[in-house]
Amino acid sequence: MIPFLARAPLPVPTGTEAAAFDRRAIDSLGVPQPVLMENAGRSAALVLHHLHPDGRVVIIAGSGNNGGDGIVLARTLHSQGRSVRVFRTGGRPDPDPLLHHHPVPIHTLPGENGDLGVLEEALQGTSVVVDALLGTGIRGAPREGASRIIEGIRAGRAAGAHVIALDLPSGVDADTGGIPGVAVEADTTIAFGAPKLGILLHPGRAASGRIIAVEIGFPPWPSGSFGAEGITPEWAARTGPRRPPRTHKNANGRLLLVGGEPGMAGAVILAARAALRAAPGYLRIASDPSNRALLNGAVPEAVFVDALDPEALRQAGEASDAVAAGPGVAQGPLGPALAELLERLPGALPLCLDAGALRLLAAGGLPAVTGSGGGGGRRGTHTLLTPHPGEAAALLEEDVDAIVGDPLGAARRGAERWGTAFLLKGEPTVVAAPGSDVPVRIALRGGSRFARAGMGDVLTGVIGGFLARGLSGADAGALALHRTGRAADHLDLGESLLPSDLPEALPRATEEQGPGWTDLPHPFVLLDLPAAR
Repeated sequence: MIPFLARAPLPVPTGTEAAAFDRRAIDSLGVPQPVLMENAGRSAALVLHHLHPDGRVVIIAGSGNNGGDGIVLARTLHSQGRSVRVFRTGGRPDPDPLLHHHPVPIHTLPGENGDLGVLEEALQGTSVVVDALLGTGIRGAPREGASRIIEGIRAGRAAGAHVIALDLPSGVDADTGGIPGVAVEADTTIAFGAPKLGILLHPGRAASGRIIAVEIGFPPWPSGSFGAEGITPEWAARTGPRRPPRTHKNANGRLLLVGGEPGMAGAVILAARAALRAAPGYLRIASDPSNRALLNGAVPEAVFVDALDPEALRQAGEASDAVAAGPGVAQGPLGPALAELLERLPGALPLCLDAGALRLLAAGGLPAVTGSGGGGGRRGTHTLLTPHPGEAAALLEEDVDAIVGDPLGAARRGAERWGTAFLLKGEPTVVAAPGSDVPVRIALRGGSRFARAGMGDVLTGVIGGFLARGLSGADAGALALHRTGRAADHLDLGESLLPSDLPEALPRATEEQGPGWTDLPHPFVLLDLPAAR
């Protein structure tokens, strides 16, 4: 199985938020900055040595705190007998007090247009290159001198060196993940205290490789000081519903799944099979009557309901604890049937809308959800919308590029616009809830293997099952993202993963306990996230 570890809680600050926290820890809480730098450099040295116990190491150290972390790393490795060379920018002190008088070979890099031949020569045949050039506070494209050094690091990687970036690859924006100029392409990024948002958002995510976050002595992150958090295995194990020893089917959640126009039974079959693995006690499928035989054969555990019979559909809804709608809903008669159902059901009934149901919502076809005017969804936190960027653009009346370029902001705007939880699919997928003080949750497991038709139907089914079992919209969405991602990890099929594979692997993901696992033997590791693929 693919290694993955994430300890809870896992804040994901922007570079701006991380800098504010640094200042608070140092200036207000009395945490000595040299202690944090020492812990960062020494922890990074331990991780580096475990990953690459042999070979020469070249460290590129900038003038700021990121460069200081690199100097501590260099001194630590040198004191342990490793072959180390440091190339520093002119802004660093000479001699550098962080070396503690260790005779580490130091070379000062030339200015903007100087000859980098010595660096280029040193990188040939080097085992590891450490990028400690630019820190989390850099905005915009790197200057000419830094860009040339970054190009040198990229050439070293092309020649076979393993690149380790400290905190984030130089050239990646810590707030947005954008790469406005040239950026280091790291094989491993070692983040200090917490992973910065920019290394979890593309294109920064792709440039960061394997992400390892380490604890370096920060005080606890105060609630409300950051806008995002990672969805961790420990959170999932704590949040996931459990059946009591003495129970019955109707006490464990009754889900009504609405979907499947004529000829589109496959979507609702995928959703239904996934929903059953979320373990509601009772599943009804409301679909076009032409799908009855197919659904009875493919999902014998479910009860079929004729979605075009208004009275039968109403009774099914009233006998359910949640409704999930949208898989296989197109331009046929299911749309009006769903609209009528939602008009007649209590406003507090938990609801998940996906796919065709979202298109109806964007067009004003589901007034029971939208209420009167924007932001008036009367189901509130009981409702979850699960759009991909194109659907989100319609729901928010924005350009798709604006959605893709700022997924967290778009999810927040969606949650406020509709007054519901808002799950925005992508890489990564994020979940927002109404309220500016509620962190956006980021799915840590996903990737391009989920870029396949039918994956959204599976997710809708799992979400529906969790809604029926009593979770809020945001919790149901986040838990479903984690469980489906971990199910894919257990299967380890890469791009060959099919939506129909996932339901059978969900039980293994459901039974997981603890923070996950890593091959790193260090207790200070907070996150070990495989490279994006």
